[in-house]
Amino acid sequence: MPKISQRGIDMPASPIRKLTPFADQAKKDGKKIYHLNIGQPDIESPVGMLNALKGIEFKVWAYTPSEGLESYRNKLAQYYNKLNYAIEGTDILVTNGGSEAITIALQACLNAGEEIIIPEPFYANYNGFACTAGVVVKPIMSTIDTGFALPAIADFEKVITDKTRAIAICNPNNPTGYLYSRQEMEALRDLCLKYDLYLLSDEAYREFCYDGREFISPMHLEGLEDHVVVLDTVSKRYSACGARIGCIITKNKALYQTTLKFAQARLSPSLEGQIAAEAAVDTPDSYFQAVSKEYTARRDTLVAGLNKIEGVYCPNPGGAFYVVARLPIDNADKFCQWMLEEFDYNNETVMMAPATGFYSTPGFGTQEVRMAYVLNQTDLTHALACLEKGLQEYPGRTA
Repeated sequence: MPKISQRGIDMPASPIRKLTPFADQAKKDGKKIYHLNIGQPDIESPVGMLNALKGIEFKVWAYTPSEGLESYRNKLAQYYNKLNYAIEGTDILVTNGGSEAITIALQACLNAGEEIIIPEPFYANYNGFACTAGVVVKPIMSTIDTGFALPAIADFEKVITDKTRAIAICNPNNPTGYLYSRQEMEALRDLCLKYDLYLLSDEAYREFCYDGREFISPMHLEGLEDHVVVLDTVSKRYSACGARIGCIITKNKALYQTTLKFAQARLSPSLEGQIAAEAAVDTPDSYFQAVSKEYTARRDTLVAGLNKIEGVYCPNPGGAFYVVARLPIDNADKFCQWMLEEFDYNNETVMMAPATGFYSTPGFGTQEVRMAYVLNQTDLTHALACLEKGLQEYPGRTA
């Protein structure tokens, strides 16, 4: 039998999706499952975006330019310039979702074997993207006891080597919901300038900042023009995960031309996705205000409910739509599987993502789970009741 590639062997499984077979069986057994495991919002996509899809008329479903439609890139630049990014359409490369944006950025910024520093816990697929690019992830620990604040700059410097080429952040953060402060972002800027590093900024959750807190992009900081690579997507902003349209933004012209070569090799992003995404730029502010209000209420319901359960601790996130909670359990992977295989409360149960998959350092996250508050408050309340009952019955409870 032919051998599997070493890259294929090293490619990590998704901690978000690996429990799907157990969920599928639970559903076949008649259980209702509250899906808090994946960032798939139930918020309706903007009407203008959906109408643009319905109104598509073309006789040839043709390739689009590798860098994306000019009309979309120019329209998208208007969106970013309202946020004071000071860019042009020619600074934007349209990608097949945020995932491709990350993959191309890693391939363009780092050689195989070179290193990127990422605060952990981090979006699990960063490991997969790094594996694809042959890039080495150097994790640096943030902890639940500080609410997952940015680690001290001194901790970054301890892991910087002659192979370090970049730092990556997700802001607001997936999986923790942490929103980086201006002071933290300025500290990262100074570090990147000191060591001549790229700063990759995954801003998929930019619109979701709560309690009047300010979102700071590295695009807002002077002196980083040649260092910043913004990675973005329409998936979360417009609740359009299936559109598969993202982008890379950089003012570094040499880097942009390099990303374009990778984009040319994969041909082009989808035509219909860009048509819908271009229309979405005109989404009124009222849409985002309503969505933010809804997510704030959901966050408050989930965080308060978790912290009322004996032995559970959950910090209050400043953005995105995720929490990481610490539970009184022996092993998060075992517990999440047990909740699907062995447990039900009134024929209902909860699907969560074990936090172990969001840590690169072995042994961390064993008592933590990530939950996405993408369900309505009534469902969240039922999910909390299931979780509390499950924790009472779980054989591996530790406290």
